[in-house]
Amino acid sequence: MGTTLLTKVLMDGGISLNILYASTLNTMSIARSSLRPSKAPFYMIVPGTEAMPLGRIWVNITFGQPDNFHKEPLTFEVINFLGVYHSLLGRQCFTKFMAIPNYTYLKIKMPGLKGVITIEGSFEQAYYYEQD
Repeated sequence: MGTTLLTKVLMDGGISLNILYASTLNTMSIARSSLRPSKAPFYMIVPGTEAMPLGRIWVNITFGQPDNFHKEPLTFEVINFLGVYHSLLGRQCFTKFMAIPNYTYLKIKMPGLKGVITIEGSFEQAYYYEQD
């Protein structure tokens, strides 16, 4: 993501937004002044109330290796919640990258410059929680 390698990213085809945590923004050394205003409140995160994101930001996302990759710009809603992941990628990401998930095997496949890119998840990492 940008120039930072993020290893805890959840690709969730059930959400419609791409979400970036404020702590990840800090890890990426991106100033909060880079955020644009956002008018998209979140519902069902805090029971009974709506939660507003800090803003939105545009970031280049790259999947694959230097010899076979796929790079696209995505817009993220930045939220100031604690989370297990660095980021959540939703349907916008699946669509833009033409990604096909297989949740049983924790794999995602998408077209690259020189063929199919396969991203493999880790069951151990998916179940292991470590606060950064």
